[in-house]
Amino acid sequence: MIKMPVSKEIIIRKILLIRGCRVMLDKDLAELYGVSTKVLIQAVKRNLQRFPDDFMFQLTKREFSHLRSQFVTSNRGGRRYLPYVFTEQGVGMLSSVLKSKRAIQVNIAIMRTFVKLRGIISASKELCHKLDQLEGKIEKHDQKIKMIFEAIRELMKPSIGKEKPGIGFHVKYK
Repeated sequence: MIKMPVSKEIIIRKILLIRGCRVMLDKDLAELYGVSTKVLIQAVKRNLQRFPDDFMFQLTKREFSHLRSQFVTSNRGGRRYLPYVFTEQGVGMLSSVLKSKRAIQVNIAIMRTFVKLRGIISASKELCHKLDQLEGKIEKHDQKIKMIFEAIRELMKPSIGKEKPGIGFHVKYK
């Protein structure tokens, strides 16, 4: 078995949800592939026709600012342009523009992680649906149990009527 160049846990931590898509930042991908962000973006720009908007997009200033505030990173130094993010399909396409052995191994690991993540999310949705169904059943049972307790309490209330022998108050038999 080939040793994976990166663990699934590291990859999962680098997958973000932006604009409703699971994506990875250009700098994180470059780090995983063992190249500079500049080299990664240059390779993409030389093959831009392979990266439509649903494969890759550039963050807006607001998105980048929000992202930076989540990770508490500095404004100083670093980027001169807004970062690009790559969807699962974009990551797959990167393997056609970055052809090193490491890039191929990393790409396989990332694609497997995306597939595993989809499975986890699917199982989670199924579990949520089953919990909703169970909650509905419990609510129905709770209502029925509440009615039973109310009926028992009603039966336990003393009322004026026939006197039961040996008890000093009147109980009405129904």
